[in-house]
Amino acid sequence: MIINKGKFDVVSSFQEDPFVGHLSTPITNSNLIKTYLSLLPAYKKGLSPLLRGINIGYVHGYFLLGPFTKLGPLRDSQVANFVGFVATISFIIILTTALIIYGAVTFADTNSQKGSQKANLVDFLNQKGWNQFTSGFILGGFGGTSIAYILLRLLQTT
Repeated sequence: MIINKGKFDVVSSFQEDPFVGHLSTPITNSNLIKTYLSLLPAYKKGLSPLLRGINIGYVHGYFLLGPFTKLGPLRDSQVANFVGFVATISFIIILTTALIIYGAVTFADTNSQKGSQKANLVDFLNQKGWNQFTSGFILGGFGGTSIAYILLRLLQTT
């Protein structure tokens, strides 16, 4: 935060460099926010790309089943849970396809620049790591959706 000519700027350029493309605000500079972000699976230290993908995929699969089951067109029928399960699996496949396409486009020339490339801060930001992350995402997504579906079937009150 910068004080200019009697004014208090709440939003300023990050580290006073206007070319960085990031803004410095009370939220982005907060230690609480930095700690929270460091605990997310994408940035947690010590996880392999496969485990990162499994964690993220599991949470997506687990929580996406609910909206498909409770808000879908067959929500009042007896097959609502199964249709929600199939829709969630289909959506996980679509998301995995998007991850594959993103990785193919973004990390296509990674192998040709091995010597000149700096070490990444996050270990899945290269072609091999991204492929492992994507594999973990689909595995975790299927697992999370399956567990959520089994819990819905066991706890169903009809």
